[in-house]
Amino acid sequence: MLPKYFSPTGGHPGQEQLLTDRAVFTDAYAVIPKGTMRDIVTSFLPFWSKTRLWVLSRPLSGFAETFSQYIMEVAPGGGSDRPETQSGVESVLFVVEGQMRLTVDGATYELSPGGYAFLPPDAVWTLHNTSQAVSRFHWIRKTYEAVEGLPHPETIVTNEQDVAPTVMPETDGKWATTRFVDPTDLRHDMHVTIVTFEPGAIIPFLETHVMEHGLYVLEGKAVYRLNQDWVEVEAGDYMWLRAFCPQACYAGGPGQFRYLLYKDVNRHMKL
Repeated sequence: MLPKYFSPTGGHPGQEQLLTDRAVFTDAYAVIPKGTMRDIVTSFLPFWSKTRLWVLSRPLSGFAETFSQYIMEVAPGGGSDRPETQSGVESVLFVVEGQMRLTVDGATYELSPGGYAFLPPDAVWTLHNTSQAVSRFHWIRKTYEAVEGLPHPETIVTNEQDVAPTVMPETDGKWATTRFVDPTDLRHDMHVTIVTFEPGAIIPFLETHVMEHGLYVLEGKAVYRLNQDWVEVEAGDYMWLRAFCPQACYAGGPGQFRYLLYKDVNRHMKL
């Protein structure tokens, strides 16, 4: 069975609806529920046509420090010949709906749902929706931390369906991670993976670690422990977790709980 990825469609709530929601913003974590991704909170970017986006995280005092993350919505015929305007930036694209045509340094790729692309810093790339339907994808950006003696990583273009998940030890297959990059490849300073929990599976301890996280729920629901709080989340919700924020979860069922996960890795702590 092919995965189903939640993606927002915008719109606007009626005046009869309550304004109460699950949005939370603290100095350790943030929860941006899917219901907040409406038309009036979209943004636009230079050199992108027929495109709008939801900004999920950005470098900001008391918020994300190492990355930005967008959900891009591209209408038929839209896209960009100059998508990135800042030098030294690496990107990951992950398609959740529709079709996109990607060119990178002269090579052309067709991306469909589940499509993943890692674009190294200063890659020359374009992206267009050549289909007759709206396309949506995640765009995660980070300033690449070069290390003398390590070359830049190469472009990677694949699809989730072509990458075998890695099962976590002693979980009977109930917790697995789809890794698009070799974890031992130290050229990479960020990883974007897909984490999958079967119904009832758990993170059985409070993870407390140096990696910052951006976490978008692609499918299912769970109860997530964030710092001292238990928070219900579902497909379409986004979480930002500050470095060292304690975290764990219970997958709620009835289907799989799956999320797209960003983390910064493989570099010394700047002093």
